[in-house]
Amino acid sequence: MTDLKNLYDAIIKGNLELSVSTTKSAIDEGVDPQMIIKDFMIPAMDKIGGMFEDCDVFIPELLLAARAMKGSLTLIQPLLTSGGAESNGKIIIGTVRGDLHDIGKNIVGSMLEGAGFQVINLGNDVSPQKFIDAIQTYNPQIVAMSALLTTTMTSMETAVNAIREAGLRDKVKIMIGGAPVTANFSNKIGADGYSDNANGAVKLARELIS
Repeated sequence: MTDLKNLYDAIIKGNLELSVSTTKSAIDEGVDPQMIIKDFMIPAMDKIGGMFEDCDVFIPELLLAARAMKGSLTLIQPLLTSGGAESNGKIIIGTVRGDLHDIGKNIVGSMLEGAGFQVINLGNDVSPQKFIDAIQTYNPQIVAMSALLTTTMTSMETAVNAIREAGLRDKVKIMIGGAPVTANFSNKIGADGYSDNANGAVKLARELIS
């Protein structure tokens, strides 16, 4: 019988090979994929997120953990789809127009996936219309926007306004993040919340959907 504690440890340590092999063995043994996610993957990502928040690990370790988690999730996702299992919610994420930075956004996306959310990553330099099109296509509960530059923060406000003008604002919660972003700015542009780190973004997403 596969010891899934090895999966928990592998994700925290960023061991992709062990994470994938442990997950594969558990699947071959008929272990419930939802249980693998909820009892081992989500707690592992919560743990590494907390360690990052406490400065016990840094971005390289967080990236390795996210990679290990995604390696396992790649094996599990087809089983969730075929079994009709539901995710914790659907989130569209993207870096706003004019901003080409995506490392932070990708970390947040991976952490959200590890927490059981379905994440549609729109990439960087995302126009307001692309956010609107994605909302209409995917019907998410949350739209997450990222900006690393003070000069592109205004693109967040433009996108929020465009979503409102398209008549979609009441259909989604909007969360924002990035180095220059603050709670005051979030309130100013009419977003539903902000976080300055990946672990906080997961907590915020849970709060917005609950």
